[in-house]
Amino acid sequence: MGRRWRDGRGELVVHGGDGQPSVRVPLEVATSYRARTKGLLGRDTLDGAILLSPANSVHTFRMRMPIDVAYLDRGLRVLAVRTMRPGRLGMPRLRARHVVEAMAGAMDEWGMRAGGRVEVVVAAEDG
Repeated sequence: MGRRWRDGRGELVVHGGDGQPSVRVPLEVATSYRARTKGLLGRDTLDGAILLSPANSVHTFRMRMPIDVAYLDRGLRVLAVRTMRPGRLGMPRLRARHVVEAMAGAMDEWGMRAGGRVEVVVAAEDG
């Protein structure tokens, strides 16, 4: 089930576990090489999250802020969530196909945890 997203905007839906409601978060989608390599570089803030796909590792060199990083498998199940300070290199995750980045602390607020599932909703394309 290959996912084909394009650079753009959408929503990240974090499905709540234990009867908790789902959380909808503004999402930037970065699938081109250029968009993925730029990521959050040079930013001081982020409203929501950014999805890097395909990706299985990230770094925080030249970043201005600590970030939360969630590694997702091809079924959009959360493999791990880590907080990274600037100047760090994350180890590649073997089964990861996508990475979501957000401001440090945000994923905890959204209830995004290892073993949980997320959904990516992109704006319908005109055509």
